[in-house]
Amino acid sequence: MANQINQKILPAARTLKEFDELMESGYERIILLNAHVAQVKPLGKRARAFGKKLLIHADLIDGLKSDEYAMEFLAQEAQPEGIITTRNSAVLAAKKKGLISIQRLFLIDTMALDSSLTQLARTKPDYVEVLPGIIPHLIEEITVRTQIPVIAGGFIRTKEDVDRAILAGAISVTTSRRELWTKS
Repeated sequence: MANQINQKILPAARTLKEFDELMESGYERIILLNAHVAQVKPLGKRARAFGKKLLIHADLIDGLKSDEYAMEFLAQEAQPEGIITTRNSAVLAAKKKGLISIQRLFLIDTMALDSSLTQLARTKPDYVEVLPGIIPHLIEEITVRTQIPVIAGGFIRTKEDVDRAILAGAISVTTSRRELWTKS
């Protein structure tokens, strides 16, 4: 894969202050969680100016519906490296636009797991983000069953949580916890 994610931590900015902090960090890839539609173009430009590869959580952009048109808008205006979304249609549209597609899954029970595996077979995203990311056996199961690289997210609170997710097969961990953003 040309745009292989090889960071143990993918820091996720919830605020503009955190976004600015990440511009000065040693991380190549960063995640933008919350913003409004008018901010994505200047934030994308700012990230590129700092040599950052931006991943935008499309579902959390206020004023933007996560659909094919939104993926076209993000690709043209914000020019991120990729998107994160729960929506199948957005994953497929992002792939058509040449963006890295990360499909976010919320695993709350066996039905959710089965439904998610069906979705992944249909959409074939570049990566899958599994939430909560603190359940190592589910990370391992999804990795084995789908052959799609797994990113763990949600409830990652400690360095030990990060290490357990990586040991279970996650290639990376997303976190908005600033204390985990120190490079290790």
